[in-house]
Amino acid sequence: MSAVLIKTPEGQQVFKERSALLAGKLRSAFLLFDGQRTVAEVLAATKGLGVVPADIEALQQAGFLQDLVVNTPELAPAGIAQRSPQDRYREAYPLAVALTGNLGLSGFRLNLSVEGSTCYDDLAAVAPKIKEAVGQSAYAPLERALFA
Repeated sequence: MSAVLIKTPEGQQVFKERSALLAGKLRSAFLLFDGQRTVAEVLAATKGLGVVPADIEALQQAGFLQDLVVNTPELAPAGIAQRSPQDRYREAYPLAVALTGNLGLSGFRLNLSVEGSTCYDDLAAVAPKIKEAVGQSAYAPLERALFA
């Protein structure tokens, strides 16, 4: 289980609402999916809580978690239709989470801002702070995902 999963906007909404659909051990496991940890790492970290692979699969089936997919724009065919803000958000969110997650404690609040973003506009508003924190070269893929 070396797959890397991220939270979906639906999962974040259920989390914010403190829904019973995401309670107890599932809530704890859900928090750990940040686009960096593998499923195996999350299972190991939540083993004491009794989280099993079937629980993670249930979160995926419910639409609360999805596979991390990193697109490479340079491999995309020319003439692709304009992407919607939702498509841009879906592509940019895991990149933003990964960038801010690598900042450690110094980027904790910025990471919370990213994880609190639920739409393209929210993430685009946080983007300048991410650029300032990580530098232009690390920020470039996120900039392409959001604004290209």
